[in-house]
Amino acid sequence: MYRTIVTALIVSASSPVVAQEASNVTAAVMSQDQIVAFNKAVADFTAGQQAQQAGDNATAVAKYDAALPAIQDAVKVQPDNLNNVNFLANALYAAAAANVALNKIDAVPPLYEESLPYWRKVVEAKPTDATSSMVLTSVLIQLGNFKLSKQDKEGASPLYVEAMSLARKSVGENGNAANRNLLLSAIIGASQTSDDPALKSEAAAMSKAMMADGTVDAVNKPAAQILAGSGK
Repeated sequence: MYRTIVTALIVSASSPVVAQEASNVTAAVMSQDQIVAFNKAVADFTAGQQAQQAGDNATAVAKYDAALPAIQDAVKVQPDNLNNVNFLANALYAAAAANVALNKIDAVPPLYEESLPYWRKVVEAKPTDATSSMVLTSVLIQLGNFKLSKQDKEGASPLYVEAMSLARKSVGENGNAANRNLLLSAIIGASQTSDDPALKSEAAAMSKAMMADGTVDAVNKPAAQILAGSGK
């Protein structure tokens, strides 16, 4: 199951206006054709967001697919332009969300994989941006879950470890339910790829506490019920 609350956050966080401004920055190093394509990508992305917010995910996917090549090209030309890197990370994540809504699950992991280095770059550059950190944490967990579903514990483990580090920092700054659920997801995943008894104990204790106070979300609830020993 995918955590749709984070998807909703990222759709509203995307900013084609910033991307349009970025096109002016890159004008000196991009060809005229690339600039035209990039500006069209901004329009396509905006249309994709509008369609997605209206529940028309098929149109959203088509618009995101149309927008992505020019945004990817812009990032290749100027990889240190954080506005464009952020725009590409958002576009890939929004495309993944629209594919999830269409139940095209096989399309999601490649989009997450591609977005991962861009989200890392954004979070590194903006360490106080809670939304970007939350999205990066979610992407890491969901990629870990995908690999774990394929029995690739070796591939999943470092993703969960990275997610735990980010989630612990977020909980330390704001211990709200959303951040604690991301941390719980990361710990549950990590406990399935490691023999460390401390992780398993932490997963059980946190599950029990969050089941007791009613803050566990729908994504974590099935595993949390088992770990908490509720049997319900």
